[in-house]
Amino acid sequence: MSFLAGLKASVIIPAYNASKVLPRCLDALQNQSFPGKFDVIVVDDGSKDNTAEIAKGFKGVRVFSQQNAGPAVARNAGAKQAQGEIVVFTDADCVPSKNWLKKMVAPFSDPMVVGVQGAYKTRQKEIIARFTQVEVEYRYKRLKNSKKIDWIGSYSAAYRRDIFLEETGFLSSFPTASGEDPELSYRLAEKKYKLVFKEDATIYHFHPVSLFDLMKKKFTHAKWRLLLYSLHPEKTVRDSYTPQGLKFEILAVFGTIFALLLSLVWQDMLFFAMAGFIFLLLLMVPFVFFALKRDFLIGVLSPAILLLRDVAFAFGLLSGAFKRVWNSNN
Repeated sequence: MSFLAGLKASVIIPAYNASKVLPRCLDALQNQSFPGKFDVIVVDDGSKDNTAEIAKGFKGVRVFSQQNAGPAVARNAGAKQAQGEIVVFTDADCVPSKNWLKKMVAPFSDPMVVGVQGAYKTRQKEIIARFTQVEVEYRYKRLKNSKKIDWIGSYSAAYRRDIFLEETGFLSSFPTASGEDPELSYRLAEKKYKLVFKEDATIYHFHPVSLFDLMKKKFTHAKWRLLLYSLHPEKTVRDSYTPQGLKFEILAVFGTIFALLLSLVWQDMLFFAMAGFIFLLLLMVPFVFFALKRDFLIGVLSPAILLLRDVAFAFGLLSGAFKRVWNSNN
């Protein structure tokens, strides 16, 4: 406690057209149990609504505005303006629990710790939102079982400010929330900096509620994964967050689709398409059992949702590959 009392932290929130969700985030931050000093910085990323005006209405919140450049640039701008030794990031559609900031900063009592990953929760009742929460918790299991982690998501992330700035923060080449946070984590881990997962540092998030929005999100993330892996090719093999089974699921999707297309001219390929589909279903079994324990209905529905998720991810990868080839030839 004495460590926290003598510490100054800065909470940074990138915000774009966030007028409907930002007040709940700022309300929660004004009711934190953090014993030290902290300030809150909202970086208005060229919003077309009254995001900046709403943020200015909260006591003690500093607001900076920029032309729309994406969350990576906005977070970096906030870190440069921060007064705290620790910079803590969350998003406008997140609602931190009362002890969130205290839990996020506590690991820095270890001078070797450079970065901290917090955890998602949700109060939503919609099927797709519940599926997303179970999927995130499935990935958290991997983080908890890793001796060292190399993945920190910016929705609940904390860094030593001097190291963050020394590493130039998040790469602006990621124009959307699409991989800039693991990219920074990869860089820090490669330099042997200590990163930790703090599962009890929880924030409540508004996950997608429609199947279309979930698939759109997966498509976008996959589209930018190729940039991420081109910068850190060794991470295509393994990291501390991405389930290994997911990679084989994507390969199974590609194989099944390819076999189906070939079956149009060679009917015998239907056998291989069916085999690929069965293999894909078998790969889903570990997640299904995990989901059944967490949320029985989601466990029952998960094979169908996982199939659509994997298809969206596969086509996102294809889109990203096409974009990279197109850019290299023009």
